[in-house]
Amino acid sequence: MFESLSDRLGGVFDRLRGRGALTEADVRAAMREVRVALLEADVALPVARQFVDGITEKAVGQQVLRSVTPGQQVVKIVHDGLVEMLGAESSELELGVAPPAIVMMVGLQGSGKTTTTAKIAKRLAAGQVSVGGGGRERKKVLMASLDVNRPNAQEQLATLGTQVEVATLPIVAGQQPVDIARRALQAAKLQGFDVLMLDTAGRLHVDQALMDEMKAVADVARPQEILLVVDSLTGQDAVNVAQNFSEQVPLTGVVLTRMDGDARGGAALSMRAVTGKPIKFAGTGEKMDALEAFHPERVAGRILGMGDVVSLVERAAESIQAEDAERMAARMAKGQFDLNDLRNQLAQMRRMGGLGALAGMIPGMKKAQAAMASGAVDEKILVRMDAMIGSMTVKERARPELINAKRKIRIAKGSGTTVQDVNKLMKMHQEMATAMKRIKKMGGIKGMMAMLGKGGLGGGMGGLGNALGGPELGGMLDKAGGGLPGLPGPGQGLPPGFGGFGKK
Repeated sequence: MFESLSDRLGGVFDRLRGRGALTEADVRAAMREVRVALLEADVALPVARQFVDGITEKAVGQQVLRSVTPGQQVVKIVHDGLVEMLGAESSELELGVAPPAIVMMVGLQGSGKTTTTAKIAKRLAAGQVSVGGGGRERKKVLMASLDVNRPNAQEQLATLGTQVEVATLPIVAGQQPVDIARRALQAAKLQGFDVLMLDTAGRLHVDQALMDEMKAVADVARPQEILLVVDSLTGQDAVNVAQNFSEQVPLTGVVLTRMDGDARGGAALSMRAVTGKPIKFAGTGEKMDALEAFHPERVAGRILGMGDVVSLVERAAESIQAEDAERMAARMAKGQFDLNDLRNQLAQMRRMGGLGALAGMIPGMKKAQAAMASGAVDEKILVRMDAMIGSMTVKERARPELINAKRKIRIAKGSGTTVQDVNKLMKMHQEMATAMKRIKKMGGIKGMMAMLGKGGLGGGMGGLGNALGGPELGGMLDKAGGGLPGLPGPGQGLPPGFGGFGKK
């Protein structure tokens, strides 16, 4: 979403970093470019003006101009300003009351409200949401649809409830929203639910009838959270909608959907300043697990090309099954890595959002991400590789050395690829298998972690890169954001072997 803004700001800061010393004129000229970049990204004019005025005042101070690295200091000031604009701190759901806690979802029709309700319910049920005063605990959740206007809206929520394994209130034909809210509240109390989520009706535009209905439901339910769901792709319209809702309903937070889209990002940057309410979640796709807690500092880091390793680690922890991790650790300790293991790794990468999503979170990987966006690297590479492994026999996957030229022709035909693609896959597997043997020589996982501990992540990852892939990979790791984890491959900033395979 923030790609164009990130590119524009990156160009401004690259020029500042290239200067040994900065004058006040240099800083003010750069800030003018920052203001233009924000306006082009569809940030509200008053918000952009206030932001630039604030950071200019700090950036022209003597502490910056006399600094050894003034360019870096300006980048830090802009980063801190973005964090403040986005909300300073990540916000939790405030559900610290006697159950059931009530979460009321509001928004216009088509903003993704019903889907978002199911996504949040799924995360609450799995213990993946930080809840104020209660930490991350699994919650027993009930969902109820109050949308009697949109055809099949209640059936849609029931279907999603089955999909995410969360209970939904039985549908009673002809019942009106306020009565549904009363029935849902009574059911939640009697059946011992921790959280009740109310999916209210939407409209194509804000009108008084919609507001009156929401106020009536709020009076009956007395929700702890009223979350406004807005579509990021509507740009300034999303900001206007949020402003209208905040004037009528006591909102407690905002959920931005379609943050994975190609909008210019202005809605996200303007939302907190316009409504005064924190952005609590960001929808990043259509799948039920494509929802993230919104962390202003991490988003600011992504905008400025600093990556987001913390979110990468969290996403990995959520997507990797404990049993798979234990099995993989045991095989790594023995130096074993067959094509079944490779297939599991590819599946995990796909669950984490694919190569593009991962590259955007790793510091120093903007070029790799840009290559994917421009089509220089094929994002469907993971699917094709899985198809090739799926075309192999059980014996071939367990013993890759059996795969000769004749078998490669069969595998290529069965997967709709070429023999050259199969060769690249086999080469990639061989490189990763060799890396596993080197990990065994280091003393397994414990030895590898000990290496990471020397001099922190930065120094450790460079050494690990040398051990796994030679000096070239080690150098790449040191370049990538001070050597943070990511293991980019030579020349492409991708895992070993992906460089050649990813080219179209």
